[in-house]
Amino acid sequence: LLGASMIVNMDSVTEIFLKLLFLLSVHRQHMAVAGNKYNCDDQLVSALPQSSFSSSSELSSSHSPGFARLNRREGAGGWSPLVSNKYQWLQIDLGERTEITAVATQGGYGSSDWVTSYLLMFSDSGQNWKQYRQEESIWAFSGNTNADSVVYYKLQHSIKARFLRFVPLDWNPNGRIGMRIEVYGCTYRSEVVGFDGKSCLIYTLNKKLINALKDVISLKFKTMQSDGILLHREGQNGDHITMELTKGKLSLLINLGDTKTHPTIAQINITLGSLLDDQHWHSVLIEHFNNQVNFTVDKHTHHFHAKGEFSYLDLDYELSFGGIPVPGKSGTLSRRNFHGCFENIYYNGVNIIDLARRH
Repeated sequence: LLGASMIVNMDSVTEIFLKLLFLLSVHRQHMAVAGNKYNCDDQLVSALPQSSFSSSSELSSSHSPGFARLNRREGAGGWSPLVSNKYQWLQIDLGERTEITAVATQGGYGSSDWVTSYLLMFSDSGQNWKQYRQEESIWAFSGNTNADSVVYYKLQHSIKARFLRFVPLDWNPNGRIGMRIEVYGCTYRSEVVGFDGKSCLIYTLNKKLINALKDVISLKFKTMQSDGILLHREGQNGDHITMELTKGKLSLLINLGDTKTHPTIAQINITLGSLLDDQHWHSVLIEHFNNQVNFTVDKHTHHFHAKGEFSYLDLDYELSFGGIPVPGKSGTLSRRNFHGCFENIYYNGVNIIDLARRH
């Protein structure tokens, strides 16, 4: 972890230069560059120690969760809870935040015990859980029809988490809950920066390299605070673009300062998501191509045409992440700085947090 409170100017010969006005912590994990194609289908469970497995209960010591590895026959040949009901679960601690791309299940070896459907839960902390959803609906995985056949599922979208829980919904009516499992994926690469509610990260663009027709900003955030500014860009005449968390919802506000000249397009305010202050990671993507703007939060996208706003906006060559650096600017906003974490901030392909980490 690096703690920093500094202002850094990079040489004008480089593509960008950076100023940091913040108290932050930067955590880097090792993996392939985000966005690059790479294999992410390693077996993650088979090499885990016994201490990485836990469960709601166990039928006996030979049915403990540590015996729940795919194709293994130790103990009774899998995990079974003390009572077969819908309140049972099998949990795995992967040891670090991991990208999970697929799962596989079996029943208990040589038995009448198998699960026919289950839910998949995931968590960074092991206490605050989120359910895997597909196409934004509750997703129940179809399980097994016998004890030893393997049922493999490639996830429609990968999960980034340290902890996984398999929650049985139904099982063989002539037996009990029995599971052996495997999880596939790879170590997750992330650049994380923490904000304390009083800080912000300022990125200064090189004017010569700016493409006025294209802007792409992507990041993830996690917070327990219901309000806070994630992104701000100020103009000379009161114009500004701001992305702000308000009462757990995320708003993208495009404001034209000159309401007399452009009264019909003076302000656009798009709101997406809810309960985003749940201490889970949420993804954000802002794409601006010509006059088309796409605003995406956790796979929900709002498309709209800028109708000339971006032609009129006279913006500074600075992007502020996590708050507004100068008190009193954009006075209509709540002006509460963000308190939480950002992950993998990219502006037009530039890794902002990596630049900060390298000063």
